[in-house]
Amino acid sequence: MSASRRYWLVKSEPSVFSIRDLAKSPKQRTSWDGVRNYQARNYMRQMVLGDQVLFYHSNADPPCIVGIAEVVRTAYADDTQFDKSSHHYDPGSSKSAPRWDMVDLGYRREFPVSLSLDRLRGEPDLKRMELLRKGSRLSVQPVTPSEWNCILELAGVGKKNRKTG
Repeated sequence: MSASRRYWLVKSEPSVFSIRDLAKSPKQRTSWDGVRNYQARNYMRQMVLGDQVLFYHSNADPPCIVGIAEVVRTAYADDTQFDKSSHHYDPGSSKSAPRWDMVDLGYRREFPVSLSLDRLRGEPDLKRMELLRKGSRLSVQPVTPSEWNCILELAGVGKKNRKTG
């Protein structure tokens, strides 16, 4: 693992686009478009190739982390901001100075168990995680390496749970 690798979490409503939709996408990749929050956009601009991403199903019963994606293309102009037929259209953005970006994500794996918010809140090592902060609504957010490792262990894919053969 690269020392410069960073970790992120992205939220998606499973009825709109789930981790299984990502797995079924051509080449198991998709553009992560439609982000219309400046802080979330700024986080996407910090992403580099190979950064690992937790995939979170929001507006689900229960909301939960369900798997892993990877940044496979860094930030570039989000086409939907220029498309008048898109609900992500932004009349204040121009092609010469785009306001909104997107990244491309590639599917890596679905977890054998989903990690609900209640399960995450019960984990002392995650008490400072952005996702669990009261009022946190960002659709793209950073995850610390220790939070990442804790989540992988909870999901049964971390070092403590990995079977050796």
